[in-house]
Amino acid sequence: MKKLLFIINFLFLFGANAQEKWTEESAKLSQEQLNKEYATVGESPLMDEDLAVFKGLDFFPLNSKFAVEATFVRTENEKIFKMKTSTARLPEYVKYGEFHFTIDNTDYKLNVYQNIDLTKKEGYEDYLFLPFSDITCGKESYIGGRYIDMRIPKSETIIIDFNTAYNPYCAYNHKYSCPIVPLENDLNIEIRAGVKKFHD
Repeated sequence: MKKLLFIINFLFLFGANAQEKWTEESAKLSQEQLNKEYATVGESPLMDEDLAVFKGLDFFPLNSKFAVEATFVRTENEKIFKMKTSTARLPEYVKYGEFHFTIDNTDYKLNVYQNIDLTKKEGYEDYLFLPFSDITCGKESYIGGRYIDMRIPKSETIIIDFNTAYNPYCAYNHKYSCPIVPLENDLNIEIRAGVKKFHD
């Protein structure tokens, strides 16, 4: 429930502007919101000993290079599948579409998904889940990859802001069950934006 409340607050503040031009202010606000949640007892995923000394998450510097304009391709007739997680839990997802974008003259693609159970909850009908991994994983960022929360695009283009990428709760506390980033969403580039790893 804590994560659901954060997602809907995050999307309310930032998701509605996903198709608009990137601003450093909006990215900074998303990071401040994340820090606020993680510092709040009852909302934070942090273990008690970490929460007691928590001063803020470590982020890569804000960088407009990693706020990319992507082309959205809706993929029809996809089959529901069970996504692997860090535990035995197997939630049902469906591939909703693809994002195609370019960074440093190289083309990339990410699949975006819908959680079947989540779409049945009021307020989450248009929620999309964008997990990814990249070359920084296991070095400067969490080894298991990172996530971005989004809403269904209203047009064929959308801004993907990697500056808002956050870690799975499993990066902070082993009691959580977190989706494992699908292999097809492993990017052969350093995404030096968003949250860094929590502990060395």
